[in-house]
Amino acid sequence: MLLPKLIIFSLFLSACNPVTNTPKESASKDTYFPISIGPQVAFLQLALNEEERSKGLMFREKLNPHHGMLFIFETPMQQRFWMRNTQIALDIGYYDASGQLKEICKLYPHDETPVSSHRDDIKFAIEMNQHWYEYNGIKIDAKIDQKALLQAIRERGIEPSSLRL
Repeated sequence: MLLPKLIIFSLFLSACNPVTNTPKESASKDTYFPISIGPQVAFLQLALNEEERSKGLMFREKLNPHHGMLFIFETPMQQRFWMRNTQIALDIGYYDASGQLKEICKLYPHDETPVSSHRDDIKFAIEMNQHWYEYNGIKIDAKIDQKALLQAIRERGIEPSSLRL
């Protein structure tokens, strides 16, 4: 006798709380995504278009530990960065299309001298607080977690294939 009452009661509760499939809101350009570089998790904003890449980390007074920005370029080539309107000392890692770290360079606040990659096959760049790579044991040949990166791009509402990934 108790079992039928429990079944009716649970049906009543489920009718009062209908399941809805509301679409997940896309992440914004200001969202930080957990993406590993080698063994270390970094929290990275994604610069996916020319406007976002041009602004980069300009006008920021600080960058939290383990936070940075990942720049994605449509075509692998030699890349160059400068520090116009950037107040934070940074390190930049240059990565090839497989997500493998090839170079690390220092960037200094307000220095508008371009810092170019030595290689001409750079697809990604990641800016972090200066010395982050060193302090976290991230060395040349460390790899970006491609699965996490592709998921982050999708969460931004962009299909990775549109970025030639």
